[in-house]
Amino acid sequence: MSANISAILYLISGVLFILALRGLSSPETSRQGNLFGIIGMVIAVAVTFLSVGNFTSGFVYVLIFLAIGGSIGAFIAYRIPMTAMPELVAGFHSLVGLAAVFVAISAFINPAAFNLGAPGNIKLASLIEMAIGAAVGAITFSGSVIAFLKLQGIMSGAPVTFKGQHILNAMLLVLIVILTFYLCSTQSSNLFWILIAVSFLIGFLIIIPIGGADMPVVISMLNSYSGWAAAGIGFTLENTALIITGALVGSSGAILSYIMCKGMNRSFFNVILGGFGATEQTSRDQNKEQRPVKSGNADDAAFLMKNASSVIIVPGYGMAVAQAQHALREMVDTLKKNDIKVSYAIHPVAGRMPGHMNVLLAEANVPYDEVFELEEINNDFANADVAFVIGANDVTNPVAKTDPQSPIYGMPVLDVEKCKSVLFVKRSLSPGYAGIDNDLFYKENTLMLFADAKKMTEDITKNL
Repeated sequence: MSANISAILYLISGVLFILALRGLSSPETSRQGNLFGIIGMVIAVAVTFLSVGNFTSGFVYVLIFLAIGGSIGAFIAYRIPMTAMPELVAGFHSLVGLAAVFVAISAFINPAAFNLGAPGNIKLASLIEMAIGAAVGAITFSGSVIAFLKLQGIMSGAPVTFKGQHILNAMLLVLIVILTFYLCSTQSSNLFWILIAVSFLIGFLIIIPIGGADMPVVISMLNSYSGWAAAGIGFTLENTALIITGALVGSSGAILSYIMCKGMNRSFFNVILGGFGATEQTSRDQNKEQRPVKSGNADDAAFLMKNASSVIIVPGYGMAVAQAQHALREMVDTLKKNDIKVSYAIHPVAGRMPGHMNVLLAEANVPYDEVFELEEINNDFANADVAFVIGANDVTNPVAKTDPQSPIYGMPVLDVEKCKSVLFVKRSLSPGYAGIDNDLFYKENTLMLFADAKKMTEDITKNL
């Protein structure tokens, strides 16, 4: 395949990737966006194979491993529950970073295969590109592994901090710059391996101090890192499609991280530099006496909602765990038959990854015009009769507005407590992912419904 035709097809795949991102920005067009992305990737992979020209026996192995990896990925995607999607994303990000490191190692050991020169005499621009790609890839890999362990519960979601941590991080970042400079000057293989090792270490150190409340931002941030790693390796390989794709993923991930930080009132640089300046959680919540709560059952909840004129549904991670979205839709349909106005309030970081709740509600065929973001619906809580909180915790916690010592202080939350009545579906009084108690549990207008979210919702529908 000629270089001109390859360039045109790569350009077409790049346009399709842009259309994919545009489509994925809304639930209404997300299926179409996914289709554009799939077509673009098929074109990019096909052109890459056809552009090589001389096929060797090595391509048989490439195709075999491509089939194996594709089969594993398809199997995982088919079997994975929505509750585990954040862990899946973090795991896949780690593989992207590791792939970038492996490509950089291959290019450094055998530069002639990539038309980059000879060992010890690699083109300066290519050496800079592979050094940056390897460093960012290594940071992405180790950081994503820590994010996966925290999300999976294998490692505590609480921030892991120690004295002088931020100074150490800063020194290691400076060391990476110095190593890159001397690597380009000497092309020493020892410096190259040290650079990768230090990058793996810094990826580990910048994620461990980030707490569970900020984990959705971390996932988005690591997505951005994986994109920049791919773009850096794209320059090394002189692959247009990889450069375009990496730049799109990197920039869109960075923009999403910024939007989420704004939604959580977090400093963008605070998060990307490893939680610099993050407040440590006090033991205030653990030491305080247990306060009384009012609890009820499905019959009580049905009575309150049946006599309401407006109900606002606040879904959270608990709904995802119980897979209660379909039962929730049935309950809402029953309310509508009684001429009760129903809306859904979505917090930007409800769940454990961006868009988690939107996807679940779309899966249950909830109309898009009934789903509202925090800014659009927060003022409506004061005029609503009932707020039905199903598994949402940290995003409804009033201490974000009242307690400067809280790790979520300053984060915009849904003003659920302003409703006339709050129905809170939860298995127990255990804290949310941020690890702090929710003051909403103890409000006079809150009725706790201790049960599995799906079963409670089904029972309420029966009583309605």
